[in-house]
Order: sequence, then C-alpha cells, then structure tokens
Amino acid sequence: MSTVIEDITARKIFNNRGEETIEVDILTTSGFGRASAPAGASRGKAEVAPYPQGGVDQAIKKVEELIAPELIGLNADSQEEIDEMLHEVDGSDDFRVIGGNTTFAISLANAEAAANSYGTLLFQYLGGYVAHEMPYPLGNVISGGRHTHGKSPDIQEFLALPFGAESFLEAAMANTQIHKRIGAILKKKDKLFGGGRSDEGAWVANIGDMEALDVLADACEEIGNKLGCECGLGVDVAASTLWNAKQNAYVYRRDREKRDSDEQLEFISELIKKYHLVYVEDPFHEEDFKSFAELTKRIKDCLICGDDLFVTNKERLDHGIKMHAANAVIIKVNQVGTLTDAWETIRTAEKASYAPIVSHRSGDTCDWHIAHLAVGFKCPIIKTGVVEGARIAKLNELIRIEEFLGEKARMAGFQTF
Repeated sequence: MSTVIEDITARKIFNNRGEETIEVDILTTSGFGRASAPAGASRGKAEVAPYPQGGVDQAIKKVEELIAPELIGLNADSQEEIDEMLHEVDGSDDFRVIGGNTTFAISLANAEAAANSYGTLLFQYLGGYVAHEMPYPLGNVISGGRHTHGKSPDIQEFLALPFGAESFLEAAMANTQIHKRIGAILKKKDKLFGGGRSDEGAWVANIGDMEALDVLADACEEIGNKLGCECGLGVDVAASTLWNAKQNAYVYRRDREKRDSDEQLEFISELIKKYHLVYVEDPFHEEDFKSFAELTKRIKDCLICGDDLFVTNKERLDHGIKMHAANAVIIKVNQVGTLTDAWETIRTAEKASYAPIVSHRSGDTCDWHIAHLAVGFKCPIIKTGVVEGARIAKLNELIRIEEFLGEKARMAGFQTF
C-alpha cells in the first residue's frame, strides 16, 4: 500500500465565529485527508504563533511555496518525519514563519491521509486495534469571561461532566439535557433572559459566579437522578484573563472583588468544597505554578487542570510535574503545532499520572479529528461543548466510533474519582 504524498492544497474557510482560518487537503497515492484549524478566544502566552505575519492568506502562500515542495514525495505514514520537516521549514521556536495553525492542519490532514491509505479509521491508525476506550464529554453549559459580551459571570466556563455514564451516548445525552434544563431555569429566574449563547453554544445570562454554580448544581442533580447517572460540576476560571499584574490581583469585575494569590487560593478551595467540583481548569494565571501546586496538594478527588499553564508544551509540563502543579493537562494540538509534539506531551502526562484532556477551541470548525485523537490517544475526557454545530460534529463522530466498536467499546477510567 503506497502512502506517498502526491499533492497538498490549502484554502481559506471560516470558523463558527465567521473568522478566517486555514484548511488543508493532502492526497496520497491511495488516500486522502482534510483538516482545518481552530482559534482560541483566550490564548496562553506560550502558545505557538497561529499564523505568519499576513494571516491566513500568507499561510496559504507558505504552503504553496515552501511546504508543499518539501513534503510531496514523502510517505504520509512517516508522521514524525513530516512533523519534523515542518519544524525545519519554519526554523523558529514558535512557528512564527509558517504558523502553528498551518502546521496543525497539515499534520492532522497527513495523519488522516495515511489512515485512509491503509483503509483504517484515524483512531485505529493512531492507537491500534486495541483503542476502544471512549472519553467522557466535558461540556460548557454556561459561559462568562471572554467568551461573552455584556453582563455575565466572571468565570469563563461552567462545565458538566457525566462521569457516571455507562456509555458515551448516555454521557452526551446527559450533557444535552443538563444544557436544556439550565436554559429553563435561567428563563424562570429572569423573565428578560433572551436565550443568548456563546461561541461554544453555552448559555449567556445576567448572573454572577455563585448563581451560575447554583443553577449548574441543580441541573446536574436533577438530570443525574433522572438518568441514574452521576453528573459532576466543573469550571474553567481562565484566571490569566482575570489577572492584573499591576495590581497583583485577580479582578472580578462583575462581583467587584479583587483577590491576591492567597485569596484566590482560598476562594477556589472553597468553591471546590462547597459545590463538590470534580474539575477546575486554570484557577491561577499562567505563570503561577506555585499556587497550582498548593491547590493540588490541598484538594483530593478533583482534577486540577492546566491549559494556559502548559499550552500542550512538553517542557512546561515537565516543569509542572517537578513542582506537582496540577494533575491534568489540556491537549490542544494547535497550541504546539503538530501531532507529534502533542503526542509527546500526552506521553509525558501519562507517565506522571496526569490526565490528558483533548480539547476544542472556542472558535472552531466542523472538523471532527479531536474525537479520534481522544480515542486513539486514550484520553479519559474530551472537552468539546454540548450543542453548537462545531461541537456536535465531534460528539456525533464519537457516537459513530462507539457504534463502530460495538461490544469492545467501554468508557475510560481515571483515578481522580
């Protein structure tokens, strides 16, 4: 079976926010792959550059003039060689020349083309025929922070995690019903609630952080009891967006609160205890490894997850592991640029018993590849919204994967609960 790359095509498309992004097609002698790049609203400072100067148009030009001539003729099943070539063509340490979103789309399209050439699904190509564990869906149901405009909570995401579900379909159904129930509760609480949603499809409402958690807790308990499935609560604080370095404090504008690092630690600790949170992402700003370590030491039975803290970067994760900062890591391939770079971070996480959590970005396309990455790389959780179209594409693909696996499929296990 030949996997020689014969052609590479790049084009401009749009994500769910109407922003320009890049999509790449790779054609091999006997297969085809296509992938497009997402975009984040809150980006970590240590992420690779998404595009070269000149944006998407310049990125497409780079593919045509610099990248395609180097990759055509190589074997798509040599993923590490392809990804290393992308580093060499760029020559910088943050993909500022050709863009991390450019390399992301090429890297995933290449993996898909290789899988297609062998007549296998991507998750099987990546994880082998022993890949059969389904991730639990972590869904954003109430949005705040930079994911909204106007009056909304300061915390960026309020999340549902149905970790008691016995199948992925049941888990996805639980999140959908939790989302629907929250909409009904918000409408009852506020007669002026207009049913607004964020980029990720989560509700946007004129409520504070505590009110949002109360609503989430009620909905999770009600739906959990209805389905006989335990549904946990989580938050993505996105604390880097709250941090004011000049004031040396986290500024909660809606609640008119300012908290220094110690006060933030106490605040987050109390939230976890009061609401029995099972997941907390980015509770401190992206350079505060010390506070992450202290919270992880204090709190048991809760995933303390780093996104902006680690940005899928192996070196930053290594540093966090040495300090015992967090016990979970968000995996966003476009934060580091290639599949190989992300896979190295996942392996590092697994060796240290950190839970790797594959995640979407707030500005996303209907590309479904992260569904296959979660199964192929045996990630116990996938963070990918609940109802918005780009999220549904990934959730529906996971439903298809579970159906394809049949009796072999089982839900992933993780030690935190």
